Amino acid sequence: MRKTIPIGAALLLASAPAAAAAQDHDHAAPAPAADDTCPMPDHAAMGEGAMDHGAMDHGDMSACRSEADEQLMDHSGMNHSTMAGEAPIPQTPPPPEAFEGPAHAADAIVGAEKMAASRAAVAREVSGMNLLWIQGERAEYRAREGSDGYLWDIQGYYGGDIDKLWVKSEGEGNFGEKPESAEVQALWSHAIGPWWDLQAGIRQDLTGPERTHAVIGLQGLAPYLFEVDAAAFISTRGDVTARIEAELDQRITQRLILQPRAEIGLSAQDIPELGVGAGLDTVEAGLRLRYEITRQFAPYVGIEQEWKIGHGADYARAAGEDPSATNYVAGIRFWF
Repeated sequence: MRKTIPIGAALLLASAPAAAAAQDHDHAAPAPAADDTCPMPDHAAMGEGAMDHGAMDHGDMSACRSEADEQLMDHSGMNHSTMAGEAPIPQTPPPPEAFEGPAHAADAIVGAEKMAASRAAVAREVSGMNLLWIQGERAEYRAREGSDGYLWDIQGYYGGDIDKLWVKSEGEGNFGEKPESAEVQALWSHAIGPWWDLQAGIRQDLTGPERTHAVIGLQGLAPYLFEVDAAAFISTRGDVTARIEAELDQRITQRLILQPRAEIGLSAQDIPELGVGAGLDTVEAGLRLRYEITRQFAPYVGIEQEWKIGHGADYARAAGEDPSATNYVAGIRFWF
């Protein structure tokens, strides 16, 4: 005759391995004790062969088993630091044997002279090696009503990450005539943040009434990737002027770039001999579409509108010039 195991005993037998495993895992709390609220069937009264499973309250028994399982699976008190495969991190210094080898082991394979030169090159690069960079931002032909003209805007620097020597030159004019404007600047540039350089130096005008100016300005990358170059000038005659340039590269493809650009000129006073009016004197706005044959060489075409404002417009009319001009441009942007 097959012996029937009472359900209460079966539950205790089933929980025994789990309790043993819990103790092996170093639980903070012992295995849960039996809950007096869990109803257990009276098997002695029912008899071994006459168990009525339909009459048993399985809902109460399920609740008891769920509660017991939750208690057995509570790992919050488990000491995981002693589990297999997790060694404690050593808190002592490296053993002396770690420093017994040569200081530059690669010298024996590559050669001491080559490795010394390589280490020196890495040190220069990491510490901010000096670089030479030159860019022709605008070198263009300008077609406009009347006579066609030209414009150049070239700048470059030599120096490291923090301090540089900047040289800038720009000017414009009509073919067959003297340049209308031409200047060169020499500036010391110091990084004051990840995106901005503070610049100071001198500017020399090469046309018209020659003037030398002290320069102080900011150059860098404004929010939304606008490249900004702003500077104030004080001439040897006491004239105070300022210029702000901003441009933005909008990539249409990896090589085709649309560049909006704007420039404004300001003056603290009228300068009749230069045709400059007090306040907002000039405004230029344009679009250029360039194609980068290589990153260092990119031809472009575009359109730019110029306006003389206020007294500056009056000076232009008095000289027989139109205070507003439209330029159709084609040029080259390069750097090396």
